[in-house]
This record gives sequence, structure tokens and C-alpha cells, in this order.
Amino acid sequence: MAPPVISLRDVSLDLGEKKLFAGIDLAISAQDRLCLVGRNGTGKSTLLKMLSGDREPDQGERTVQAGIRIAYLAQDPDFSRFKTVFDVVADALPAGEADAAYRVEHVLADLNLKRQCSPATLSGGESRRLALARSLVGEPDILLLDEPTNHLDLPTIEWLEARLTAFKGAFVIVSHDRRFLADLTRATLWLDRGVLRRNDKGFEDFERWSAELIAQEDVERAKLDKTIAQETVWSHQGITARRKRNQGRLRRLQAMRAERARQIKLAGPAKLTAETGGTSGRIVVDAENLSKAFGETVIVRNFSTRIARGDRIGIIGPNGAGKTTLLRMLTGDLKPDGGTVRLGTNLEPVYIDQRRARLDDSATLWETLCEGGGDQLIVNGRPRHVVSYLKDFLFDEGQARSPVSSLSGGERNRLMLARYLSKPSNFLILDEPTNDLDMDTLDLLQDVLSDYDGTVLIISHDRDFLDRLVTSTIALEGDGRAIEYAGGYADVERQRKAVAETNKPQKNKNKEIPAAVKGEATPARTKLSYKQQRALEQLPDVMENLQNEISQIQETLAKPGLFESDPERFRSLAARLADAEAELTASEEQWLELEMLREQIESARNGGRG
Repeated sequence: MAPPVISLRDVSLDLGEKKLFAGIDLAISAQDRLCLVGRNGTGKSTLLKMLSGDREPDQGERTVQAGIRIAYLAQDPDFSRFKTVFDVVADALPAGEADAAYRVEHVLADLNLKRQCSPATLSGGESRRLALARSLVGEPDILLLDEPTNHLDLPTIEWLEARLTAFKGAFVIVSHDRRFLADLTRATLWLDRGVLRRNDKGFEDFERWSAELIAQEDVERAKLDKTIAQETVWSHQGITARRKRNQGRLRRLQAMRAERARQIKLAGPAKLTAETGGTSGRIVVDAENLSKAFGETVIVRNFSTRIARGDRIGIIGPNGAGKTTLLRMLTGDLKPDGGTVRLGTNLEPVYIDQRRARLDDSATLWETLCEGGGDQLIVNGRPRHVVSYLKDFLFDEGQARSPVSSLSGGERNRLMLARYLSKPSNFLILDEPTNDLDMDTLDLLQDVLSDYDGTVLIISHDRDFLDRLVTSTIALEGDGRAIEYAGGYADVERQRKAVAETNKPQKNKNKEIPAAVKGEATPARTKLSYKQQRALEQLPDVMENLQNEISQIQETLAKPGLFESDPERFRSLAARLADAEAELTASEEQWLELEMLREQIESARNGGRG
């Protein structure tokens, strides 16, 4: 076995009275593709700094193979000493290669950055692209990337994925973007309570693996002392529960997406009109033939949609495509150049924008949520004690009277969301709410929005977040086209590919049509194939059987003493549970696609009347 290119041995670090690490060992090989995960505040960024050499441990040693080039992407790099974007990137070229300006020009062109711009004038997304350019230009052997997708749009994230897929060296990534990690990594490092564990499988396996480790710990802890480590139990109690809860949420979301597919009309003469009379309030937004341009830049042209109560609509597109502009038109905040927007009655909107209002650092968490005094606030129409509500957002009781200034960045984001989401509303409008959020906070936000009774309109670049939350997605293509797809980002990708295949010259006239896509023409078809119809009829029984099997396995795994008495059976059941859950997800997705296809055929048969 080849020696590691970089390693840490017996590394420990204390931050004041808090021990961050204790005796950590880590070896990185030449082609390792690792993700580093852990709760906010566990020290992931600090560990990356130690690997890069920017931070010394209290004890232990760091060893790097001679001649190895390391590039470190920090969360908040400082470019204040540079005059131009070109200078920032050229400064990262290795010694003796300062004349390789062509590499600087190439990476700046790839990331759409202007060489003579001042770094001080860049937006958040441009600054992140600049930091990436600086990390990549030196052709390093090891990349250490701390939240590389923060503030990036989807095209840039996909460009970075392709670049890292082709990268010949090793990398370690800290990111909240689950899809990004699942696509790229082959092994997982889990930093938890000062201990570093490694699983030689990519991030896709993390949830199963971590849940199994926690279950084993629960058994061992019960053997030793039932009263110890309550904080640890609290910190992880959501993982297993979330897996079970998310299965029900997924089924509910699939049903909502099927209903949303029925609402999305095929292109043609049919017009969207708001219903009147007794259904007042059911329609939240009715937009018809919206058009908007700024000078010669067309944001959207002839876009129509109808958003009903309970819909959760995602908006995606490249930076500068006009996502915020479309959102403002749909909510009545900006007048379109052409077309009409009608808003429903009795709407109580709450708007969370990209910048978010500042928190008062001198106020306590308690005072931030109970601005009028007292110890209760109204959430979803019900009174909640402020401490109980704070616990929902992963704060402990002792933090309630602490000042906002004592919070970490992730904790501040959680408090901000807690403050906004406590306000009475039935229409949430969120513009990039996932920026700078850690995975725990993303899970919390998804939980809150999944249980939200009102309507959600959300701009996000987080593909996994959209897949787990939205009922349909409006994609701005950057050329004036806005197309609404049933489902999340993965559904958008599938439907785009299906449309592209349909538009190719076809030798086979019986090629299947894509799922319903608003604004895209599809070939005529009169019925499902026998195989498709058979699958549509059988899948509900398949899903029910899998749900029953999953419930039985979960009940068995929950029995006390199973792991101790029969660890092999415990591991076998845990593995089967993961497989069954994956089979259920695949079956649900297949059912949804077939149901959408059936609805599209039915709509086409009825002449677009739905």
C-alpha cells in the first residue's frame, strides 16, 4: 500500500475549556475523495485548516509527502490585499510558474470572471468563484474545500462537479450540499464529539451508517449506564426519527406532485383563469402571460402559472436569470411589463430575502423571539413557550438568556429562521434561504416547511433540498423562457432529458413521451403501453408491501438486546432496511412518473382541458 500523501497523528486541540479534538488520526491517500461531515461547531473547518497547515494542533503531528501541492478553499477568504481579480488568482501559482498566465486566463474564463475587476466589488457568488479559481489554478495534488458551493448557482455547481470528477488528485470536502457530496465522494469522515470515524463509502451511505453506529452506541450505553450522555442522545435523536418521518413525508410529497402535475397544463390554446365564487382563497397566485425585460435583457416572456393553497413551488436558474424578479412579480411586489397577476384573498405573507434582517447582538435569544416581552409566542396559531420553541431549533435551555453575540454563524442562521418562521403566515416567500446553512439547519428548515400548512414559494440552488420539498419547479433558462415542471430538481433533469430525446430525429415512432412539461410540445399518444399500465396497477401493492416490511424491520431493530445477543442479525436487518427504503423510494418515483404520464395522455385526449 502506498504511503499517505498527508496525515495527522494523535492530534488534539482545545478551545478554551472546550476540547475540540482528542487523539485524532487521519491518513489521506493520493486519490482519496472524502467528505468531512459533522454537526455545526464540531470543528470541521478547524480540521481542514490543520490539514492545510494553517492551524497548529495543541499536540500531535502533521506529515506531508515531499513535493505535494495543497490548495485550501476557506469559507471566508480575504482578498483585500489584491487590486484585481487576476492578481488574486496569479498569486496562487506555484513558485517558478508565475509566467503561466494562460492558466489564470483559462480558469477565469471558465468561471466567467473579469480579470481587471476589483475583488472588493464582487458579489457573494462572484467572490466564491474567485476563491475556486485561486484554488484550482495551481493544479494541486490535494484540494481542501470548505463549503465550496456556498452562493454558487446551479450551472456553476455542475461545472465544479465535472471539474472535480476529472480531478486526478485527492480532495476533502466540507459541504451542506448533499447532492454535491453524494455525486463526488467515495468515503466519509464523520467528526462527532471529538472523535473522527471513517466509512469507506460515499456520502450516500452516511445516513444508514451513522444510524447504525448510533443504535450500537445506544445499546452499549444502556449496558454501562442508562443515565449517562443525555446530551449525546439529544444531539442525535433526530436522525433515526427523521428517517422514519421522511418516508411518510416522501409519500405525501409524491401525491402532492401528482396533483401538481394535473394542474400544469400542456402548451396550447387553453388559458389559465382563477376560479371564483365559493373557492375564494384556494388560489394563491394566478399569473397569465407574464413578460418582463430590463432594456434588451428579457427576464421572462409569456409565462403563466396558477399556484394553489398548499403548493410548494421552487424557482431555479443561473445567477442573473431573474429568479428574484419573477418571485417579486408572482407576489405582486413588482409590476410585469405584460400579463396579469391576481393574488388570492386572506393572504398573510412572510418574506425571507437573501440578505435577511440583522439580529441585535446585545439582545438575548429570548428577547429576540419575544420582542414584546413575556415568555410565549404564537406559532401556527398555538402558544409556545420560548424555551420549547428554541429547542425545536437545536438550542438548549441554557442558551435562552445568552446574548446573540455568543452564537456561531450556524446558530445565528437557526435563530433568524426561528424568528421569521414564528410570525403568523399562510404564504412563505423565501429567496435563497439555504445559503450558509449547515446540514442540521437545512434539516430543520425542511421539517418546518414540510409540515407547513400554507403555500411556499422558494428560490434555492440546493438540489437535494428542492427534491425533498417542492411540488413543482419553475426553471428560468436565462433566455426569457420559464418552464414549470412537476417535482423537484431531479424531476427537472429527467424531464429535460426526455424532451431532448424526443426532439432528436427519431427512427422509432413508438418512442415514449416525456412526463408533463409546461410550455414544451409533446408527441401525441392515446394510451399507456401494456407494460406501463400493468406497472401502474401493481406498484401500489409493491409500495404497501415494502412499507410493511420496513415497519417490521424497524420494530425488530428497536428491540432491546438484539445487537448484544445477535450482532450479525442486527447488521443484516439494518442493511436490508436500507435496501428496502431505497426500493420504496424508487417505486414511488416510478409510480409518480407513470401517473404523470397517464395524466398527460388523458389531458391530450381531452384536448388540453385537463
